[in-house]
Amino acid sequence: MITFDNVTKIYNTNVGLENASVNIDKGDFVFLVGPSGAGKSTFIKLILKEIDADAGSIIVDGDEVTAMSNREIPDLRRKIGIVFQDFRLLPKKTVYENVAFAMEILHRTKRQIRKKVPQVLSLVGISDKADKYPDELSAGEQQRVAIARAIINNPTVLIADEPTGNLDPDTANDIMDLLNQINMTGTTIVMVTHAKDIVDRMQKRVVAIESGHIVRDEFGQYGYEEENDIREEVFDDE
Repeated sequence: MITFDNVTKIYNTNVGLENASVNIDKGDFVFLVGPSGAGKSTFIKLILKEIDADAGSIIVDGDEVTAMSNREIPDLRRKIGIVFQDFRLLPKKTVYENVAFAMEILHRTKRQIRKKVPQVLSLVGISDKADKYPDELSAGEQQRVAIARAIINNPTVLIADEPTGNLDPDTANDIMDLLNQINMTGTTIVMVTHAKDIVDRMQKRVVAIESGHIVRDEFGQYGYEEENDIREEVFDDE
């Protein structure tokens, strides 16, 4: 599903990634962890082809990303849903309209939208909030809307960028249970996080990056209790 083969990205004299190799299979749930500046943002931006690798190969769902032309990038990104820490909802649109908008930009028919949006709102547990505006929702409810918007077009990959960063612990656990449910339907999930408690509870695959190098790739816990306690750091690699 996602393969990095000896990928390198250098920013002037700063290493984003160096000779990074990792393979994420279809249906995997992967936590991407590491200190601020480690290379997590670079990893995600390369998947989305927001930046170009200096060396190596990147394959996403069978497509060679490193060889893509600019006109092919929109097709790549249609396969990828993204959930952000700060939700990024459209404030003047209702919950229904926010989710429907993701279908409208792909020119789905009104009939398709009327059928699909209620189904996805039900899946994420906010059917009763369809007519509400973002500022009428709790933070957890806003993140559920963001997740609904990210999965409405059936992406093969869901990238979650600190999706629990603005949530209280109980709400964060609810969101993680929802992401786990989505993963169980076959969607590959790559989640950037510094939330040690969540990683330890979920017991999923953990890919750790330090100074642009993948230093650990295994199932289990966060793994930074002694070396780098970064629970309070803000996600901002570059």
